[in-house]
Amino acid sequence: MSIIAIFSGIHSAGEEIAREVAKRLDYTFVGDDLLEAAAKEHGTTAAKLSRAMGKRAFFNKATHEWEKNQIYLKATLAQRLVKDDVVVHGSVTQFIPSTIGHVLKVGIVAESQFRIERAVTQKGVDPDQAAQYIERADTDTAQWIDECLSRSMWDAALYDLKIPVPETTIGDAVDVICENFTKDALRPTDKSIQAMLDFLLATKVNLALLEHGYYYCDVRAQGDEIAVVINKTPTAAGAFVRAIQLLRYEQAADKVKEICRGFDEVNRVETLPGKGYKRPERALLVDDEEEYVLTLSQRLEMRDISADVVHDGQGALSALGGEVPDVMVLDLKMPGLDGIEVLRRVKRDHPQVEVIILTGHGGEKDERTAMELGAYAFLTKPVDIDVLAETMREASRKAHGEN
Repeated sequence: MSIIAIFSGIHSAGEEIAREVAKRLDYTFVGDDLLEAAAKEHGTTAAKLSRAMGKRAFFNKATHEWEKNQIYLKATLAQRLVKDDVVVHGSVTQFIPSTIGHVLKVGIVAESQFRIERAVTQKGVDPDQAAQYIERADTDTAQWIDECLSRSMWDAALYDLKIPVPETTIGDAVDVICENFTKDALRPTDKSIQAMLDFLLATKVNLALLEHGYYYCDVRAQGDEIAVVINKTPTAAGAFVRAIQLLRYEQAADKVKEICRGFDEVNRVETLPGKGYKRPERALLVDDEEEYVLTLSQRLEMRDISADVVHDGQGALSALGGEVPDVMVLDLKMPGLDGIEVLRRVKRDHPQVEVIILTGHGGEKDERTAMELGAYAFLTKPVDIDVLAETMREASRKAHGEN
């Protein structure tokens, strides 16, 4: 189950390098055959699947093919990753989650003239046509990676190695990849194998949701827990019947949970509103000063921020067993569990919750500890209510990935 993922632009010698690496290591090469396998399994075509790794088509709002075909590709890729030691080549490598630690991610960066000369030979076109073809393909791929990953195509964070060609020959590139792949850091561990199984389960759930018309869900799995971000389906002519299923987030969330619970591997399901939904600010105030926190909640309500209130740390943790808030405003000094311990447990079990510390007892050491544990902000009493409200709105936007 060891994995090498090699990404390259067209006519960059990436496929030759990937095939040679697979041959030398006696690994399975995965390239365009993945598209053929996914097409056969899901009743589509390799050409349509390939277009799912580029910009959306004009009529996509009516067909949803871009979203559907990405789900098909991820599902087929996940199945391949758990079966064999593989060298995967192509844009599909960008679907591999960063949580899978035993993946060597390689980017092959080729000089423009080198690519043009290869395109002239391989496609039988003149140099100007080759240059235009490569530029269009690169632009399309770059836009797709930016939309899917919010990163530029050659962002260093996407690769463990970036190899320039033809400055590096194909043979030398193969040597470099094989040498780096033997490092202990890339050996499969229990944690990285679990991350791979999580990816597989997430794709299975995504397929099940797709069968019920939920094209716009982002699914994450961790062990037996599933988190589903439900994005609203854009309405379009011919898509009304499907889109009606997602007109209300609450209805969609109930249906999504029902579908997810149909999997034996799933023990807990969490749903979150995503793009297209008007999301209310959901907040939880945690403070043992009952009169103070009641007044605080009333003043926030006047600023269109609804907040539930609990008066101790255990109450805060218990509240997270129901509807998880976007933002928690947390005091430090409370009976029983103190604020620091509550913060530690919240960020461990519900990392998407943004926690604002609001205290009259903390010093620099407490602030440093809180920020290291993942607090969004550290405010002191008495607090300007408008400052608190704006901080909560900013934290809520971050919780929804809007910052």
